[in-house]
Amino acid sequence: MGEGVTWIWEPHVSPFIRCNIWHVRGRDRDLIIDTGSGLSPLRSAIADLIDKPLGAVATHIHYDHVGGLHEFDERMMHEIEAPRMNPYREFHPIRADDFPKSFHAYLPAIEPGADDLLLDALPAPKWKPGDYSIEPTTPTRRLIDGDVVDLGDRAFEVMHLPGHSPGSIGLWEPRTGILFSGDAIYDGPLLDMLPDSSVPDYLRTMERLRSLPVTVVHGGHEPSFARDRMIALIDTYLASRQA
Repeated sequence: MGEGVTWIWEPHVSPFIRCNIWHVRGRDRDLIIDTGSGLSPLRSAIADLIDKPLGAVATHIHYDHVGGLHEFDERMMHEIEAPRMNPYREFHPIRADDFPKSFHAYLPAIEPGADDLLLDALPAPKWKPGDYSIEPTTPTRRLIDGDVVDLGDRAFEVMHLPGHSPGSIGLWEPRTGILFSGDAIYDGPLLDMLPDSSVPDYLRTMERLRSLPVTVVHGGHEPSFARDRMIALIDTYLASRQA
C-alpha cells in the first residue's frame, strides 16, 4: 500500500463480514488497526511482520473488527465501547440466516438448501459454527477524540466518528493525509440502522470528514480511495439522509 502500510485480510471469510486489517510501520513500534473475526489466530499469521512492539487499535466494537484484539498486549478502543469488550455480548453471526431480514440485500446470494455459512473453509478440523465466539478482553488504553497514537516517527490523531456505532473512531495522520476510517466511511453500503447506530451522529461525522484534507482513506471494508471519492461518498450519504 506504501507509506509503511500493509493490508491484511482473512481469505476464507465472506466479504460481508471480512474487515480490512491494517499493519502500520513506525520507527519505535508498529500498529495493527482492527483485528478481524478471530476465527483463526491473527498474531501468528502476521509473525513475519512483527519485529518490534506492536499495539492494536479497534476502530469499533463490532465482531468483525475485534476478534483478534485479545492476542495483543496493548489494546486500544474508544472509551465508550471499551467496557463492552469484557464480557463480550455483541451480535456475532457466522451464518447468513442469523442476520435480520433488513440485512439480506447486502448478504451474498445463497441458493435454496445450500449451506449459509459465511466461510468457504473451516478454521480447524471438527470446528462447528456453534463454537464461534469472540474472546473477551480488557482494553489497556481507552481513547478519546484528540488523543495521539505515537509510533516514534509518525503520529496518528484519534478522531471520534460516531454514527455507525457510538464509539467508532478513525486514525488521522496529518503529515501524510492518511485516514484509517474504520466503518465510519468506506466504499460500500454504509450501515446506520444497527441497534446502536445514530443517523444524527452519522450526519455530523460526515460533515466533519468532508473538511478533512485526506490523500487516501483506508476503510474498514472495500478498497482504499482518494479524497474525491470520499467527497462523493459523503455527499451521497448526506443527500440520502437529509432528504
